[in-house]
Amino acid sequence: MSMYPTILYSDAKAAIRQLKDAFGFTEVCAYEGEDGSVMHAELSYGTGMVMLGSKGREGLFVKVMANAGPVGVYVVVSDVDAHYKRAAEQGVEILMEPTDQDYGSRDYMARDAEGNVWSFGTYAPGGAE
Repeated sequence: MSMYPTILYSDAKAAIRQLKDAFGFTEVCAYEGEDGSVMHAELSYGTGMVMLGSKGREGLFVKVMANAGPVGVYVVVSDVDAHYKRAAEQGVEILMEPTDQDYGSRDYMARDAEGNVWSFGTYAPGGAE
């Protein structure tokens, strides 16, 4: 089974830039509507992927997500300190600097430009990487 977090942004184009520049994601695809909004985009990191789009469009998913709060996404990275440094250099709001956890992980936490919380660490849920 695979899971793909899906996030809607007021400025999806800026979100794509931040995920790529600050967090090291790779843009797999991005489809725009006639009005320039992002209909659907996919960004990968390692074997994981996040899907995103613009708020304010039509459709059931957009409707039910209209008043949703920020989401939290956890991404496994091999070098937490280097990843943190890149994000901090890009001006990302850091919520927690790299920290060694009691359960053996080293991780940090950041907030993207629209309030979503991203955690990056060495812990791989279920032992998967």
